[in-house]
Amino acid sequence: MSSLLSIASSLSHDLSRLSFSPPVAFVYDPTDYAREPLSLYVGKYGQSPKRVVLVGMNPGPWGMLQTGVPFGEVNLVKDWMGIESPIMQPGRLHPKRLVEGFACARSEVSGRRLWGWARDRFGLAEKFFRDFFVVNYCPLAFFDEGGKNITPDKLRADDKAQ
Repeated sequence: MSSLLSIASSLSHDLSRLSFSPPVAFVYDPTDYAREPLSLYVGKYGQSPKRVVLVGMNPGPWGMLQTGVPFGEVNLVKDWMGIESPIMQPGRLHPKRLVEGFACARSEVSGRRLWGWARDRFGLAEKFFRDFFVVNYCPLAFFDEGGKNITPDKLRADDKAQ
């Protein structure tokens, strides 16, 4: 296992022990249930030193939550990056925040912008990833009882501290 995947695995294990206060009612960890495509992403594009690491906040409901890849807009992950793999399910699903994996028909706007720019600017994914890598500083997604997305900056102070 690569050192990045080892780190992700260790952090995912640590994250699974955290609990969050209301309004957080559901927590998804794609580094756990979408480990296979994340492993493909890291294995294919994260093994060499990089000049630039782009850091996102946390997974989006139609991106990394579906594909395991940061900003993981389904079509660009499949067609441009060449990554597609079965996805498991989070332990506890909100009925409005289903995980359909690569069958998800919704498009992640921020992923479409980021990876669309990279594709248009660099052509091949391999050219982009020679110098760049993309991660999220928080790999978790948070939802309230109604399914509304809660970004990390909106968490209670003691939950953020975790």
